[in-house]
Amino acid sequence: MARYIGPSCRLCRREAMKLFLKGTRCTTEKCSFARRQYIPGQHGQKQTRQKLSNYAQQLREKQKVKRIYGILERQFRNYFEKAAKTKGVTGETLLQYLERRIDNVVFHLHLATSRSEARQIVRHNHVYVNNHKVNVPSFLVKKDDAIEVKAKETFRKKLQNNLEVSKERGMPAWLEFDANNFKAKVLRLPERADISLPIKEQLIVELYSK
Repeated sequence: MARYIGPSCRLCRREAMKLFLKGTRCTTEKCSFARRQYIPGQHGQKQTRQKLSNYAQQLREKQKVKRIYGILERQFRNYFEKAAKTKGVTGETLLQYLERRIDNVVFHLHLATSRSEARQIVRHNHVYVNNHKVNVPSFLVKKDDAIEVKAKETFRKKLQNNLEVSKERGMPAWLEFDANNFKAKVLRLPERADISLPIKEQLIVELYSK
């Protein structure tokens, strides 16, 4: 499974906003973005953020969304092509596919402080969907799917701690979660109104439609 393994804070600085790729660490004084709010690179400190062209705005929006969800270009384009063939608004359908990823669902359940940590939980065989083990982060959940995270006592303590530090994020309306038993249910598919991220999906549609 291909994934980005470089410095996470560099991505936040490039997009000029906190993407919270390191979870709770991004809210502390150790956050690199808070200390160095300029473009990464050898000459980044000397450069000023100039007004972007239409193409640059579209490209930056695509890169931002890819980095938020931890997806590389080929997989992201596959999601777009699938969304373009699906009935409905392409941009909203694209975001729906991204939200339905099982690693993103685990993150929304507050069992992980970041999507990268959620991806690790999935890869380590802790997640079951409808009583079947799922260890592929890109697995897409469906309406009425039953999700359960199984873990030994030591790891359960880690999950409980994640629940405590992440509870302020709020729970999406399309998910139902039993925190005592680490069980959840997909009440419905996510809608655009459920996504509070600062995303302008129309720019991505315009970029791929050229």
